[in-house]
Amino acid sequence: MQTAYFDPAQGSDHSEQLLEQVRQAIGTHTPLAVRGGNTKAFLGRPVVAAPLDISRHSGIVAYDPTELVITARAGTPLRELQAALDQGGQMLACEVPSFGEHATVGGMLASGLSGPRRPWVGAVRDFVLGTRMISGLGTHLRFGGEVMKNVAGYDLSRLLAGSFGCLGVITEASFKVLPKYRCRINLRQSMPLQRALDQLGEWGQQPLPLSAASHHDGVLYLRLEGNEGSVRAAAERLGGDTLDAHWWDELREQQLPFFADPRPLWRLSVPALTAPLALHGEQLLDWGGAQRWLKSEASAETIRHAVAAVGGHATCFTPGHSDSPFHPLAAPLLRYHQALKQRLDPLGIFNPGRLYADV
Repeated sequence: MQTAYFDPAQGSDHSEQLLEQVRQAIGTHTPLAVRGGNTKAFLGRPVVAAPLDISRHSGIVAYDPTELVITARAGTPLRELQAALDQGGQMLACEVPSFGEHATVGGMLASGLSGPRRPWVGAVRDFVLGTRMISGLGTHLRFGGEVMKNVAGYDLSRLLAGSFGCLGVITEASFKVLPKYRCRINLRQSMPLQRALDQLGEWGQQPLPLSAASHHDGVLYLRLEGNEGSVRAAAERLGGDTLDAHWWDELREQQLPFFADPRPLWRLSVPALTAPLALHGEQLLDWGGAQRWLKSEASAETIRHAVAAVGGHATCFTPGHSDSPFHPLAAPLLRYHQALKQRLDPLGIFNPGRLYADV
């Protein structure tokens, strides 16, 4: 007998009500601000529109640990999904941030944010198997499937990751999940930044069970995960002091003292082994150097010029500090975004302008 770690009676299907609200908005050309737990509301440009609350459309639809797949409605609290996976000895490997107790599954997918494990296992979009979405044509669409072997059709589900509700109303999603690691060891080593980057580049060529690497204020933080033998052997080889495991949770949820700095917060995405960036302010490196958090009063133009010069992009995480929180797109990419928006939301009613003024 297969075991499901959830109560099918919990939650509620409000898809028909949501569909009707969308159809009414289409009929009156009324813009809609799609909202769940609102924990990511600070990201992106402000949206002036009638609220469309998906939080009541909740509940885990299916979860069989033997299949490594879980399906949930978009308004399902993220903590509920994670509790079910924990009972099954499994996890969302991309280690998504919540930014608050009311975070939802839909918000997790729409924001597309991933935690410290991302470079080693993949991003949110890499674990999406299928979705259901209400389009700007007033139709309830299904993309992908609910099993890992399903590859039929176009992979539109992944396009919803990081779309911030601009393409439609996500109503349901299926995710691939993974077993929890059997052993975990957290280490810290005193080390200057450039040496840490060089060391990470060297370790990246070796079969080490690294699952997180961060650097701040002269200290390199490491996490090793896997089977007990390989993890303990790697820890003995690398050396260092023991680190409290909660450090990674606090990094993921932006609760470290670094994030309390009142200066604007920027997320810099650059090639992992890029040399230290000459920007005024304080930096904290995550993702083995590929994600760099910056606290700085420097202008958006200055920050983006420095990051673009090394092939990266910059996102402002402080509301109201930048007219364009997300890194401006090159003209060809912007046209692709606009064409996709026109195809799925021809009247532009979903979260208009949240990503970019012209999307």
